[in-house]
Amino acid sequence: LITKGHERSVKAKKNILASFVIKGLSIAIGLVLVPLTINYINPSRYGIWLTLSSIVSWFSFFDIGFGNGLRNKFAEAMAKGQVELARIYVSTTYAILCIIIVIVLILFLLINPYLNWSKLLNTTPEMAGELSILAVIVFVFFCLRFIFQLVTTVLTANQEPAKASFFDFLGSLFSLIIIFILTKTTSGNLIYLGTALSFTPVLVLILSSLWFYSHDYKRFAPSIKYVKFSYARNLMNLGIKFFIIQIAALVLFNTNNIIVTQLFGPKEVTTFNVAFKLFSVVTMIFSIIATPLWSAFTDAFAKNDFDWIKTTLLKMKKIWVLLIICTISILLSSPWIFKWWVGNSVDVPFTLSIAMSSYVIVYMWQTIHVFFLNGIGKIRLQLYLVIFCGSINIPLAIFLGKKIGLAGITITSTLLIAFTAIIYSIQTHKILNNTAVNIWNK
Repeated sequence: LITKGHERSVKAKKNILASFVIKGLSIAIGLVLVPLTINYINPSRYGIWLTLSSIVSWFSFFDIGFGNGLRNKFAEAMAKGQVELARIYVSTTYAILCIIIVIVLILFLLINPYLNWSKLLNTTPEMAGELSILAVIVFVFFCLRFIFQLVTTVLTANQEPAKASFFDFLGSLFSLIIIFILTKTTSGNLIYLGTALSFTPVLVLILSSLWFYSHDYKRFAPSIKYVKFSYARNLMNLGIKFFIIQIAALVLFNTNNIIVTQLFGPKEVTTFNVAFKLFSVVTMIFSIIATPLWSAFTDAFAKNDFDWIKTTLLKMKKIWVLLIICTISILLSSPWIFKWWVGNSVDVPFTLSIAMSSYVIVYMWQTIHVFFLNGIGKIRLQLYLVIFCGSINIPLAIFLGKKIGLAGITITSTLLIAFTAIIYSIQTHKILNNTAVNIWNK
């Protein structure tokens, strides 16, 4: 089963199998980490940590889409056998992001003393000093991760996402070990927690970058010699579209914690995220299968291999049906799972679980088509749709949150994603049947 079929399919299947093992371990660690962390700092402080992390992650859009631009351009170059061009894209992207992140870091360090973190996170004024220090620690390590995680983009673009997943596993494992030690040697400390969860992934990425660029990926290693800013336009033409999509996606996916903490308080952020983490196990499984296909679609489209694309999409839809059954099973057993997992420290309403399961189902359907469209660079329509959805997400989430409660926030995301998923599936059908014109083919 693994070794039969097209070379592209064999490579994808090997990475999917390896990713299942690696991601499975990462999921297990993540599930253990949640109750361990909650018990270490209490549910309210854990909610503060989650919200702060969400805010800092907003700054990921400062890559201006260069990461995804690199992913597609690198895959295209490799499909055509242009190894030197691939290295130029890698080196140029590293150089540009280093410049950007230095400027962003300096600006943040200048602005941070004037930010009222206790008000932003809806906490007591006494925590302002502690949160300001934590914000600096988290943001500095975020900036380092921002640069060094490009190695995962290169690996994924070369259709080896399993290796990239291994970095996440190591980061999670070391974080778990350090936090376990903290629970035995210290009382609950938010700064210790933030440092542990921010530092370990960065250390793993730095060491991994040094290893890969001096061994298997030496021919793609970033070098000043290969930095050619004239090639930035090629990265930017596609990257700027991804950049705008990323900003809108941040509004769609990364504002929920802020809305929850402002409407219901930091403690409910923990409730919201515990439910999300349980059902995200299904999306993680689906992501393991889908991730290698982004660059595989790029390769197939560059070679006009439409039969392979159609066959692969059909298989993905069959997997989607199987995972719907899995999602429903988790939903029905969720009260017992939560009881076993986090005990009485967090009470998750069943209505929130229903909303989360619905979200997971439509999210997976959207992902099937988005990964194909992203891989072939046909993202103009997606650009317009995410801008529209991003503009109405916050007011709609606040409205439904006040009317329905926590479930209303998730229902907002579900409705918007369901709407875009239908449009993307129509666009995919048109492209594959050569009937896409105008906006459908851009």
